[in-house]
Amino acid sequence: MINIVLFEPEIPPNTGNIIRLAANTGSQLHLIKPFGFDLEDKKMRRAGLDYHEYAGISTYQNWPEFVRNHEDGRFFGVSTKGTRHYSDVRYNAGDFLIFGPETRGLPESIRNALGQDRLLRLPMLPDSRSLNLSNAAAIITYEAWRQLGFVSGQ
Repeated sequence: MINIVLFEPEIPPNTGNIIRLAANTGSQLHLIKPFGFDLEDKKMRRAGLDYHEYAGISTYQNWPEFVRNHEDGRFFGVSTKGTRHYSDVRYNAGDFLIFGPETRGLPESIRNALGQDRLLRLPMLPDSRSLNLSNAAAIITYEAWRQLGFVSGQ
């Protein structure tokens, strides 16, 4: 199982899409407050359809609470400021993939805490800003799951 972490997500449909991703890949979803929406938001629930009941979702008041609850976890941040490609990592079951807010990405303090070796990026053409959050989460989650042999998948 891979852990998908959304730090301060802002856009309801992205979170809804990632709920659907988590449900379909057997991933655990971790949401760190504050959110830019209410979890009952109509747009978020529409994007996630009825998958929210099949996805394991945990919420945290802030980053320190999340870290305290997962001290032994192996964390990877995803950022356009990373230098290591997501495909160069050998993923383990239980790894955490951490994505920042849509409008500003992972804060520098978290990127620094993770270290450059644990800061991943998706390759893009020069002058590209970023990919949509739910697309980026899907690409990396499926790569990690592929490496794990699509455990429990069909």
